[in-house]
Amino acid sequence: MTAEIVEFVKTALGHEPSDAGLFERAFTHSSLARESYERLEFLGDRVLGLVIATALYERYPNEPEGQLSRRYNVLVARENCGEIGRSLGVPALIRLGRQARDDSANHGDNLVGDVIESLIGALMIDADIETARRFILKAWGPLLDNQGRAPQHPKSQLQEIAASRGLKTPEYALVSRIGAHHAPRFTVTVSVPRLGEATAEGNSKQEAEKAAASALLEQLQ
Repeated sequence: MTAEIVEFVKTALGHEPSDAGLFERAFTHSSLARESYERLEFLGDRVLGLVIATALYERYPNEPEGQLSRRYNVLVARENCGEIGRSLGVPALIRLGRQARDDSANHGDNLVGDVIESLIGALMIDADIETARRFILKAWGPLLDNQGRAPQHPKSQLQEIAASRGLKTPEYALVSRIGAHHAPRFTVTVSVPRLGEATAEGNSKQEAEKAAASALLEQLQ
């Protein structure tokens, strides 16, 4: 596995690793070993945030904080982190315990997104922040380039519509939570009296709420 990970770091991350064990840990889930990716993910999450925030600040010098925040939240969303990880081939290298493998946890947005952030943390430690920055700007480049108007989070958009019509704030209700602890699946319903309701699923409660808000917005179009 280490040889495959070293090759991945060279080709996908553009870095010659000096500590292969560090990157192996970046792929290791806590279901397999106590030495997991979690601390590296903590670091990588902050590095990703800093690089994306700086890129947006420089690209959109005339936009207010609110619009920059909307752009930022979309770019670092777990769905996008997961999609980037899958495009790079991350799932095949994730090291999981047997039950987690059986549940196919290595393909979900939450886990793949965590590993992408842990790899950014490993790049920061094994090289420097400039190396991590180059990788982030390359991997997130298409998403940065494709942003036109500042996107609005579906929950915020739905709340604004409700307020503009003099209606109550949208209410989100957890319908169910199924699946293993490391690969949960949430179902959430959002409702606005006199406007409608919609139900959707997600890998986290937040994802399910976002999906439910999007579903109700589609009904209103």
